[in-house]
Amino acid sequence: MADPKGFMTTPRQDRPRRPVEQRVRDWDEVYVPGALLPIVSKQADRCMDCGIPFCHDACPLGNLIPEWNDLVSREDWRAASDRLHATNNFPEFTGRLCPAPCEAGCVLAINQPAVTIKNVEVAIADRAWTDGFTPPRPPDRLSGKTVAVIGSGPTGLAAAQQLTRAGHTVVVYERDDRIGGLMRYGIPAFKMEKRHLERRIEQMLAEGTRFRTSTAVGRDIGAAELRTRHDAVVIATGATAWRELPVPGRELAGIQQAMEYLPLANRVCEGDLEVSPMSAAGRHVVIVGGGDTGADCLGTAVREGAASVTQLDIYRQPGAERDEDTEPWPTYPKIYRMSAAHEEARDLRTAPAADADARLFSASTLRFSGDEAGHVRSLHVVEVDERRTPVAGTGRSIPADLVLLALGFSGPDRTDGLTDQLGLAMEPRGTIARDGGFATNVPGVFAAGDAARGQSLIVWAIAEGRAVAAAVDRHLTGASRLPAPISPYDRPMTV
Repeated sequence: MADPKGFMTTPRQDRPRRPVEQRVRDWDEVYVPGALLPIVSKQADRCMDCGIPFCHDACPLGNLIPEWNDLVSREDWRAASDRLHATNNFPEFTGRLCPAPCEAGCVLAINQPAVTIKNVEVAIADRAWTDGFTPPRPPDRLSGKTVAVIGSGPTGLAAAQQLTRAGHTVVVYERDDRIGGLMRYGIPAFKMEKRHLERRIEQMLAEGTRFRTSTAVGRDIGAAELRTRHDAVVIATGATAWRELPVPGRELAGIQQAMEYLPLANRVCEGDLEVSPMSAAGRHVVIVGGGDTGADCLGTAVREGAASVTQLDIYRQPGAERDEDTEPWPTYPKIYRMSAAHEEARDLRTAPAADADARLFSASTLRFSGDEAGHVRSLHVVEVDERRTPVAGTGRSIPADLVLLALGFSGPDRTDGLTDQLGLAMEPRGTIARDGGFATNVPGVFAAGDAARGQSLIVWAIAEGRAVAAAVDRHLTGASRLPAPISPYDRPMTV
């Protein structure tokens, strides 16, 4: 550790955000450009280089956090990049999109604000690109084996890059017209500008990975046919089967799934559309669901010029501090957090019917009401207790002419026929069944990421991609030197 007293002398300082009034006028990332580098070395000094670094266990990738913190504190950016990329294919993605369970597991977080691990990570990743520390790494020789990867989200891309670098010929099949999965069309540009994604795709192309867009396996090409073309298949289609809200009035027009709404806004940013056909401009928007996808809808609706935006969360408002009895360190606690989108909603006062940051907690949707034309006009909610039992006398109506359902996902979408054509065994919860080696019941077919694990974090997605690559490499060659950070049965730390 560069400064043994750094955690005592240096307070935590987070990456500064641009003023709300400025950033809601564009789709650029919310942070002040270039403001991280002047502070990040001192922030890395706060790392205590613990004898048992619980941040390692909190992160499924096994990131070597104390090591690259020390290197950043010494401003050895090349070595820091090497240590970071040793465990993570895409740190510029995780440094922007991951909720940082590593910080919840930081030993300093027992009684102080944690080290800004996520900010240090993204600083290393960005500096690596600027200084040319991330050149393509094509294999020295080819194995003669071919692998199909279905899906180009973080799991599919990580698996493809690992297998390509191991010498296999990898083809990634993506049903959308651009590579990236939810990182392309689900994550708003103000959270991660797509130039970061484009750089990695260019790197992977230079390494030899091949991409086939606008190709839905099971519909545009038969899944069984694809299986015969390749020596192995990795299914990394994600969990895209969204959850529904079966309440009266659900059939009204103007009630959309979040993943119907967000891709259109992203297509506007990509230049495909001038205006989204689901634009929130001038409309009263209600978002049902209190998670990250709901916050993405919130920030998007604010930028589109919504008349009002309210986000409903069925859970009670969490406290500002960790509950040591139910969520002791080093587990990831459910505490009150304010995303950039909630900060914007608070400052702009977008939700007069809700709390200060647009969220209405302990709120359950009872029904929707519409006009004579069959369009939604209001949403009726009731306060619920911890058992989700309605509290008498708390019913209220909220104006709504655009309702966005952000209730999460149950498993892979089965409408394209992929799972049925291959005859894949499924788990009762709707995910693809697999064994301890990521293999499905179909020989040569492997499943990884949210399609098999269920909805999870981007760090788990990348860890799954790296681990399934090792399993496929072993299947093809009899042994593998690729790292496998997790097994299919690993789960986040809980009590």
